[in-house]
Amino acid sequence: MDRIADFLFEAGMLKRTPRTGWQFLGSGSESVAEHAFRTAVIAFALTRMVPGVDADRVLRMALLHDLPEARTGDLNYMNQKYVRVEEDRAVEDLARGLTFGPEIVELLAEFRSQTTPEAVLARDADHLEMLLQLKEHMDVGNRNAEEWIPFSLRRLRTDAARDLAQRILARDSSAWWFDRGSDWWVHGGKT
Repeated sequence: MDRIADFLFEAGMLKRTPRTGWQFLGSGSESVAEHAFRTAVIAFALTRMVPGVDADRVLRMALLHDLPEARTGDLNYMNQKYVRVEEDRAVEDLARGLTFGPEIVELLAEFRSQTTPEAVLARDADHLEMLLQLKEHMDVGNRNAEEWIPFSLRRLRTDAARDLAQRILARDSSAWWFDRGSDWWVHGGKT
């Protein structure tokens, strides 16, 4: 039980581990945990759009895909040009002593290998999460975000992810909560 408790503390480190690429965009910030949460939600949605995939497996990969960053930190694309992370070693170390450790090793190896439809879909969820962030930044006026979008789109491998990406880009990121056709914004629920 102590090893599981330690593992959960380690997973909590992702709440304090910043995603470092946003510094180049000039606005916004998020933790790795925030990114992983929405990636898992996107994976859940994508598995409902793609018949025949093991939805549970996709969701587990999406949820755990950045877990090694509790040990390695998040390396943005510029960092990755110069720094090599021993991710396999980090995964082995974080999984050591856990009864479910071999499952974590297997899931993350599959995710990195990108050889199964489930791994590809989980990676597409990862890329769609970044695309959503970029669209949100673009909608509040960050022109730099627009420059990153074509590269995000080129990373997507499934038709479902590409179709969803087009819908994301066509929408206003605040449309879900700002019902412009309602009197709510005039009266606030008061008559």
